[in-house]
Amino acid sequence: MPEPDLEEMMDTSTKAVPDFALHLIVDDVDRSITWYEEALGATVTRILRLPDASIATADLHVHGLPVAMAAPIPGTTLASPSASGTSVAAYRLRVQDADAAMRQALAAGATVSAEVHDAFWGVRTGEVLDPSGHRWAFDQHVQDVPVEEIESRLAELLSGQ
Repeated sequence: MPEPDLEEMMDTSTKAVPDFALHLIVDDVDRSITWYEEALGATVTRILRLPDASIATADLHVHGLPVAMAAPIPGTTLASPSASGTSVAAYRLRVQDADAAMRQALAAGATVSAEVHDAFWGVRTGEVLDPSGHRWAFDQHVQDVPVEEIESRLAELLSGQ
């Protein structure tokens, strides 16, 4: 039995554009789609193609969050973190098991940005870089920590004690 054509099943109308979505610039849209599916459990909701059949924009859902991705456009300042040498944000996902989420992301080709550890604000967390250099953190709730205690722990950390 032939596999269904994913693009035929997608909503290609403009009504599919949400009120808010991350729009990430990635080095290779096809590779990024695969990584986001394998590492983060993303689902593709729409693909828009250019006349040469390359992908202009891919829309995905990642843990319920709309994420759009596109390749850099020549002649603009849009660049992926790996091309610009910096990642200006970390996208944080709440997960049931931070260690398992890290293993899954690494198996899909991510690189470690921060090993999994118990953080002072009450989560077990770790960070990876996706193939284009975007930082993704996996946060597993461990304990409720009052704001005052978080501030105290942060002050202690920053003072080097």
